[in-house]
This record gives sequence, structure tokens and C-alpha cells, in this order.
Amino acid sequence: MSDRLGRVLVMTPTYNERHNLESVIGRLRAAVPAADVLVIDDGSPDGTGELADELAAGDPAVRVLHRTHKAGLGDAYVAGFRWGLAEGYDVLVEMDADGSHQPEQLPALLDALQDADLVLGSRWVPGGSVSDWPAHRAALSRGGNAYVRIALGLGLRDATGGFRAFRRKILEEIDLSEVESHGYCFQVDLAWRAVQQGARVVEVPIAFVERVHGRSKMSGPIVREALWKVSVWAAALRLRQARGLVAKISGKR
Repeated sequence: MSDRLGRVLVMTPTYNERHNLESVIGRLRAAVPAADVLVIDDGSPDGTGELADELAAGDPAVRVLHRTHKAGLGDAYVAGFRWGLAEGYDVLVEMDADGSHQPEQLPALLDALQDADLVLGSRWVPGGSVSDWPAHRAALSRGGNAYVRIALGLGLRDATGGFRAFRRKILEEIDLSEVESHGYCFQVDLAWRAVQQGARVVEVPIAFVERVHGRSKMSGPIVREALWKVSVWAAALRLRQARGLVAKISGKR
């Protein structure tokens, strides 16, 4: 797989994930031994960063990027992308550190990347699933993705999911300095930017499992940020489309 795709870096942001990190990294190293791992820790007070350093000391494939404070998922991933691109990686993977993204499914995403620029691990395509979620959370995710499809015309079933693999080329075509989403809306933001750059996007079914240890980082402010930003992007899109239509009609006169 490494020979076909080049160097692969799996990025996993952490904040208070000490009880999950060692197991997840161990499973990841077993599932895709050729991949390197970058733990991006936002100053976790529970010692996650120190544990990551211990794991890195025992495995040269594990690296750690320490940040001083919690600045949001999007900000952490942008820092990871910049680090990975500077280090010359050909494929950059997003994966949660809480075990909800099963490392054993990563080979399927990487296989699909042979014919794509971006592969999304999707909960909401045929074959995908979610385990141990309350009904309201599943409805929120499905409803949010439906809103994204309608508002942005983005033909993806799971634009909000965070298990995904990017080819270097498409990331280099995106101006990461313009990515301003900090919470889970970051995933929609980046997928939409990739599509606008002409990326070939493939969705691969995954089985998403709820974390065993710790608490979900999802919150009301994160949901509200996503709703607001997608609505603003949709309004700007409709305005551009209207202006384009007016210009086209005027040009025919």
C-alpha cells in the first residue's frame, strides 16, 4: 500500500484522551504498519501529551505535535496538515483518537484512494453504520448532512464525518489559511473546498462505534457554529449563482 500511495501520515488530535490513545495507536500500527502517526495534543491536562511522548519514544513511526491550548478541531488539523506537507507526506489521514473510528477500517479508505483525491469514511452510505448512539444524535447527524446537501449542493452522504484520507495534491490546492471553522463544521468546510477544487471524492462505508472512555466533544455551540456557517456559505453561493445568471442573460441581449 505504501508503495502505491507513497508516505502515509495518520493525524489524530487529542484533548484528554489518555485512556484511549495507547490502544488506538497500537491498533493503528497493527492495521497499517507502513503509516506514520502524528498525535496533535492541545495541552491536555490529563497527561495525554506525556503519554504520546512515551509512545513516540518507543516507536519512531509515532510523532507528537504539542500545542499550548485547546483551539478547536479544525485548528488542530490545519496545524497537522501543515506539518505533514512540510515533512513530505503523500497521503494525510484524519482519525479520531477516541476509538470511534476503527483503525482496522483504514486499509479500505486507502485502497479507495487509488482512484480518488479524497476518501470519506461514511456512516450514511449503504453498508455504513453507527453503534450505541441515542436516536436524537443519529437524527442530528443525518439531518445535518441532509441540510449540507440541500444548502451547498454537496452530493455527499456524510460530509460531517471525520475519518478521511487526502492526497497531498488536493490539500496543496486548498488555501488552508482561509479555513476558519474551528469545530466539527471544519469537516464540511474542507470537503466543500476540495469539491470546489475539482477533487474526486469517494465515500467508503464504515462502522462507527461510540467511545468507551471519556466524553464526547460535541456541544451546542459546535452545532450552532456549523448551522450558522453552512447557512452563510449557502447564501453566498446563491448570490454568486444569481449574479452569474444575470450576467449570462445580459450577455445574450
